[in-house]
Amino acid sequence: MQTLDQSRIEAFAGQIATEVGAALNAALVTVGDQLGLYRAMADAQPITAGDLAARTNTHERYVREWLNAQAAGGFVTYDAGEDRYTLPAEHAFILADESSPVAMAGIFQAATAVMDGRTRVAERFRTGEGVGWHEHHDGLFCGTERSFGANYRMHLVAEWLPALTGIVEKLERGARVADVGCGHGASTILMAQAFPASRFTGIDVHAESIATARTRAQEAGVAERVRFEVADATRYAGGGYDLIAFFDALHDLGDPVGAAWHARTALADDGSCMLVEPFAGDRIEDNLNPVGRMYYGFSTLVCTPGSLSQPGRAGLGTQAGEARLREVMLEGGFGSVRRAAQTPLNLVLEARA
Repeated sequence: MQTLDQSRIEAFAGQIATEVGAALNAALVTVGDQLGLYRAMADAQPITAGDLAARTNTHERYVREWLNAQAAGGFVTYDAGEDRYTLPAEHAFILADESSPVAMAGIFQAATAVMDGRTRVAERFRTGEGVGWHEHHDGLFCGTERSFGANYRMHLVAEWLPALTGIVEKLERGARVADVGCGHGASTILMAQAFPASRFTGIDVHAESIATARTRAQEAGVAERVRFEVADATRYAGGGYDLIAFFDALHDLGDPVGAAWHARTALADDGSCMLVEPFAGDRIEDNLNPVGRMYYGFSTLVCTPGSLSQPGRAGLGTQAGEARLREVMLEGGFGSVRRAAQTPLNLVLEARA
């Protein structure tokens, strides 16, 4: 009979308590975000539960319990002598400032929306069928826009585009760009704002997302130079593009090789295809870390089921890794693929003829 190590049992039980607390806090962060609780604490000054409730038109008893959970998790600090809570300025920069390049409240919105669909995903574990993005709660789309948009604001214009072969010069002169899998259009609009001489087409199969993207373009004042269309990644119209980009989208496709083939034929002779993908090593053991854990979670609940719901059913997953992505692009007709840039969260690859 196997002898169990009591210390390991106790350690894992403690880990479980941490896990459950983190899962519950994901919901509590979305509550705080929705009700403006973080924003009301953004001045980084100590505040009582009653004052926070008054600022946000909420009830003190709920607010105090929420604050205690936030303090237990290290999101806010608690001064027992003064009975006051403080959201540190650095935490406010992430949770209470939507314009911040590291705004991350949106990722909780996306994650909790995905959790709401767990029963549907569990059913597909048995049938092998997929779960389309359109089957998820709207919070997934809005949360993805918010969290990815912050990341793109930090890196896209300043780092990723300059890392591509001659692309910035083309964009400054006037280029044609396709953004495939554009969602709500955050990446498309950022590029349009930075390069007023160029024209941009955002492409997504989800009609509701395209409608939102058109509204976003109007609000940003770039609608005259940005067009959004509902189309599949293997069948969108047009050609002669100087740049075709896939922002965190290729791994979601059922037929990524077909998408690569179509991009290759739609590019100008000297054009580039940019892949922005979740950061991943090529081996499973390379990704057994907090970032990999987050991505494997989203992959299991959203990205892999999404791919399996489409023709092709490639199921690359969010942790495909550079080697597998390179294979896809070479099989799709590109002659060369190189790593152009990277961040702790993203790999940026450039594919050329």
